[in-house]
Amino acid sequence: MSGGVVLVGNPNVGKSALFGALTGTYVTVSNYPGTTVELSSGFATVGGQRVRVVDTPGAASFIPSSEDERVSRDILLFGGHDAVVAVGDAKNLERTLLLALQLAEMELPFVLCLNMMDEATASGLGIDAEGLAGRLGVEVVLAVAIRHEGLSRLKDALSEARRCPIRVAYPEALERGIAEMVPLLPDSPISRRSLAVMALAGDDSLGPWLSARLPDTDMATLEKIRQRVSREWTEPVAYVVSQARVREATRLANGSMSRPQGKGRSGFARRLERATTHPIAGVPILLAVLVACYLFVGVLGAGTLVKLLEEGLFGRFLNPWATALAERTIPWAPVRDLLVGPYGLITMALTYSLALVLPIVGTFFLAFGLLEDSGYLPRLAVMVNKVFKRMGLNGKAVLPMVLGLGCDTMATLTTRILETPKERLIVILLLALGVPCSAQLTVVMAMLGGRSPLGFAIWAGVVVAVIFTVGKLAAQVLPGHGSDFILELPPLRVPQPGNIVVKTLARIEWYLREAVPLFVLGTLLLYVADRLHFLGVLERGAEPLLRRGLGLPAETAPAFVVGFLRRDFGAAGLYQMAREGRLDPIQAVVALTTITLFIPCVANFFMIVKERGWRTALAIAAFVFPFALGVGAVLNLVLRALALPL
Repeated sequence: MSGGVVLVGNPNVGKSALFGALTGTYVTVSNYPGTTVELSSGFATVGGQRVRVVDTPGAASFIPSSEDERVSRDILLFGGHDAVVAVGDAKNLERTLLLALQLAEMELPFVLCLNMMDEATASGLGIDAEGLAGRLGVEVVLAVAIRHEGLSRLKDALSEARRCPIRVAYPEALERGIAEMVPLLPDSPISRRSLAVMALAGDDSLGPWLSARLPDTDMATLEKIRQRVSREWTEPVAYVVSQARVREATRLANGSMSRPQGKGRSGFARRLERATTHPIAGVPILLAVLVACYLFVGVLGAGTLVKLLEEGLFGRFLNPWATALAERTIPWAPVRDLLVGPYGLITMALTYSLALVLPIVGTFFLAFGLLEDSGYLPRLAVMVNKVFKRMGLNGKAVLPMVLGLGCDTMATLTTRILETPKERLIVILLLALGVPCSAQLTVVMAMLGGRSPLGFAIWAGVVVAVIFTVGKLAAQVLPGHGSDFILELPPLRVPQPGNIVVKTLARIEWYLREAVPLFVLGTLLLYVADRLHFLGVLERGAEPLLRRGLGLPAETAPAFVVGFLRRDFGAAGLYQMAREGRLDPIQAVVALTTITLFIPCVANFFMIVKERGWRTALAIAAFVFPFALGVGAVLNLVLRALALPL
């Protein structure tokens, strides 16, 4: 098996757990060229040979409706592998067979791995693996990846991976279109029939690949065939294709499953599962989960652990030791400052990345793993879907938005769970614009806590209104499309500690490798800007904007400049001014509202660069900066006119 193995499967079927069981800990993660989609790859021993294993993003279909699905399809389209493992949830055989039928249509050798058999057994479901293998003509393996059950059988089956002889029978008009297209299509690692079905279903992502291999006349002929076939139905051709596949998957599944009497999940488990998505009963559960996440990530991670590391380990020991050592051994002041100065690689870059952000990232990854492994994550998305629809998003956006209250930089990473580039960009914009991190939120609450509750209500109301308004406008203006909100709800289950630990450690390793260098780069840029006195120029340039536009004293300029370095530092500067009586109540509300909506901090900015590139990061900054000042100016005028008792 010199070409290796590719794992494909629906989301939330334990594919990553199976990948981890096959490959162990020696895993590399890289972006698929031209995308932000990450692929994991490693090596496993199959048939006495060391073969490469690639884990693809979750896909419901190989006629792509998201960037993740396109990447999964492209890996199969460009080839270079010997076998495919179709990983599915044993509790949902029909859905798994839908992917298997597409692999059969592609004429790729594969093995069907039905994972999570422990949950299927607990729910009283039985699978006739031998009978199903006989119907499909390929090996069928029952597995529990988190326990490594079925792993040896899967490795043996991979040595016998075969093509499935079954072909879905489509309506006559569609079959005629396929027959006309097949002679025009180029050779590829997947069959011409599968390419024809994709083209007839209107797969736009296939166009560039075909254009690079076919003359313009053939491309025009393919388009004419597609248009003629599409006129045969009132529904999209993709729907007609899907229905034919569903009928075949249902036929194959019937007779391969059994549900013995007297078995299944307990009544309490079923009631709890129903309650988690109930429009009324699900609300207190949702609030409890969100509060628990915030307390764990925002309070324990961003509060207690950050304090222990920043003020304790780094503040009392590492930074003073490094500073003292540098002063004794390095006679050149610029070099000393580069290491231990205000913008030093040790005193700023490592302190920020390891003492400030790492505790938040670590606790977030643990919380995310618990939600993921328990099966509650899809239910969380269902409960808030209607709210997020008003912002042009769907319920899947709730996690990065809520966890932005812990750290916007970390939350920007989590936008990868969203399916389309447009949705990711909208959430990244909203995180940069209006979601205060926990450290900043703490300062805001302290500053407004001693004043009238009306002041806090105005601040919160403006920020929430801005998030909803900008989100809705961005959904209408930005190119691209959102994803359909289609989720399969897995059963609630007790999280497996081993599984969570492995995932958390892998994600922390990624953070140390990918994110920490961004802090170093940002610190180097700030060091250079400080040496060139550029930061002072920024402060002097900001004074007239703040004084005339927002009605704030000139002394607030340094707080806003420092707010780019760290939002809570900027808010803390405003807090100190308010305590000293240098800000009146209206100025305090205006200043806090503006700095909450202000340009993202340097760490968040570079994370946006990492996720979306320089052009997008600069565009977001160019929008957020004047927008925040504009909102602050309008708020100042309104509050001065109303003379509210703040």
